[in-house]
Amino acid sequence: MRFETLAIHSGREPDPTTGALASPIYQTSIFVFEDVGVTRGYDYSRTANPTRKALEDCIAALEGGKAGFAFSSGMAAETTIMHLLKAGDHVVSGDDVYGGTYRLFEKVMKDFGLEFTFLRMDDRKRIEEAIRPNTRMIWIETPSNPLLNIVDIEMVVDIARRHKLMTVADNTFATPYFLRPLEYGVDLVVHSTTKYLNGHCDVIGGAVVTATDESTERVQFLLNAMGTCASPFDCWLVLRGIKTLAVRMMQHEENAAHIAIYLEKHPQVKTVFYPGLKSHPGHEIAMRQMEGFGGVVSFEIEGGIEAANSFLRRVKIFSLAVSLGGVDSLVEHPASMSHTSMPEEVRRDVGITDGLIRLSVGLENIDDLIEDLEQALEHV
Repeated sequence: MRFETLAIHSGREPDPTTGALASPIYQTSIFVFEDVGVTRGYDYSRTANPTRKALEDCIAALEGGKAGFAFSSGMAAETTIMHLLKAGDHVVSGDDVYGGTYRLFEKVMKDFGLEFTFLRMDDRKRIEEAIRPNTRMIWIETPSNPLLNIVDIEMVVDIARRHKLMTVADNTFATPYFLRPLEYGVDLVVHSTTKYLNGHCDVIGGAVVTATDESTERVQFLLNAMGTCASPFDCWLVLRGIKTLAVRMMQHEENAAHIAIYLEKHPQVKTVFYPGLKSHPGHEIAMRQMEGFGGVVSFEIEGGIEAANSFLRRVKIFSLAVSLGGVDSLVEHPASMSHTSMPEEVRRDVGITDGLIRLSVGLENIDDLIEDLEQALEHV
């Protein structure tokens, strides 16, 4: 089945008791045994739950993976992945990752003996020089958050295989509608299902998709042992959102492309970050490995922090809020919101300036969105 059909039908069977088409919410903690040591496949909802399994099977099908796992948040998914490693292991990570990812790596996992090197993932030699004898994992975001940098996945996977390293790709921005990292040889895919997969700003969730039986067994063990799983109701919300993922992503991208072109021509804008623009340094790679460019546009405004604050106070349709990927258009200031956990000098080195603004372009009428940006920019 093709993507749009998979998004609607994967993981779903009519309810065997009633024939209900929508997946039921199995809001239960326990399942009764049929006999001593005999279950119907479920015993305790932390270990497995039918609603959660429906979502997990759906996401795995969309990513083309061996198995899927649903977590209580994107950070719960990332934390669980980190427990595939042990004290003394080293991770090579992109430098402009989501601020919460940076915080987890730098301020939590380091205390448990893991080591991290952050660098721009655009040069083979630079990546290979960062690899140490104790390196075990390469972590990538593509497009990255918030600078929309593009990573050549085939290059990274080739490096990882030569050095026998695990690869993890955060596919939150692109979603499997535009990019399927497992097809390029990535070992694990992680999502914040809070974002595009759910798409309605009404749930917190995360997911991991595995590529092998070995990683499937290990992630399942960790999810159960650590209790990082998603609740049945949250899984049901994400599963419902995924059914419209294809049509939403098409409109997100169409609106984002119009806005990127508009901003690139505006005199108040210094730089626009959007992989769909030919001016973007990763455009050719994105053209090769993606089927679309997503719905996030970042730009640097002339005038730094004062101009940025003025703009943020004047937009009306774009809501000033963290997160992204919903039907509503959102705007945020990475330096003071999503990436405050990064020290100022690190943000500066990465390129997250005080004048950087990130737009999560929603599904509103494009003319209304551009008019909103125009009136805000006029008063900066």
